[in-house]
Amino acid sequence: MIITPLTVDRISDLEKLLALGEPYIRVRGSSDYWLYATLFANTCPVAIVDGQVVGSVIAFRSQVDPSEIYLQDVMAHPSHRRAGITRSLIQQVQRQGSRWGCQRLFLTSEPDNRAAHRAWLALGFTNVSGDAVEHGVSVIHDYKGPGKHRAVYELRIEP
Repeated sequence: MIITPLTVDRISDLEKLLALGEPYIRVRGSSDYWLYATLFANTCPVAIVDGQVVGSVIAFRSQVDPSEIYLQDVMAHPSHRRAGITRSLIQQVQRQGSRWGCQRLFLTSEPDNRAAHRAWLALGFTNVSGDAVEHGVSVIHDYKGPGKHRAVYELRIEP
């Protein structure tokens, strides 16, 4: 497995991979991924196995609080799950965050995405305390806008 920053020539493969994450991942337009590959590649690693994109993290350093990195989309190909791909990708983002002096990675998840909840906890993330519990997960109401309740997870970055 090779972990490398997202490049423009990998966008089509990335879009195919992310489409497998629906309904929890929404594929964006190719122009968005072009921006990610050209402006945010240091926090958008992909995992390559046998020349194919089998995992990805799309993440951004906060402009409001530069000590934080937000993981927007995390995906491992279903036939390559439980092989350490997601862990390796997140560790790559952690290393970049550490170089920048960041203190935490965070992400959100749909409250009913039980597989994601188990994965985040197994990867060392904690479920941030919210204002309600749904499906056994702490949730913050309206976190991503009115009616968009999300479970929030964080992982501290060691300096």
